Amino acid sequence: MGAARLEHANLTVSDPDRSAAFFARLCGWHERWRGPSAMGGWTIHLGSETGYLALYTPGAPQDARFAKGVPLNHIGLVVDDLDAAEAVVVEAGFAPFSHADYEPGRRFYFFDWDGIEFEVVSYAPQPTPALPTT
Repeated sequence: MGAARLEHANLTVSDPDRSAAFFARLCGWHERWRGPSAMGGWTIHLGSETGYLALYTPGAPQDARFAKGVPLNHIGLVVDDLDAAEAVVVEAGFAPFSHADYEPGRRFYFFDWDGIEFEVVSYAPQPTPALPTT
């Protein structure tokens, strides 16, 4: 059996259109599908050809067992340009935190409108500082 890959994550959000516009800008993703959910409510699938986020809003209040953040910790997104991604996050009104630069990459975190935590990481090589000339 070959290695598995993550195909999608289904997130409950308050405004799927707003979240889809944000992630399209942050990640360069496109809308794959939108429509009514089989369980009621509305869903937008946004991602690439190989994976996506299902951005779902319920038609009725959610069961308390599915409260945000329980048991989800965060979702990680890989980007090529961490500084450009952080600018998109800040422009959307989010406050990046926990910046770190350690092997194998640089990263920061943010919470979206619905309290979902995201980690944004870049594994792009960092430029080597120039040596002083004498």
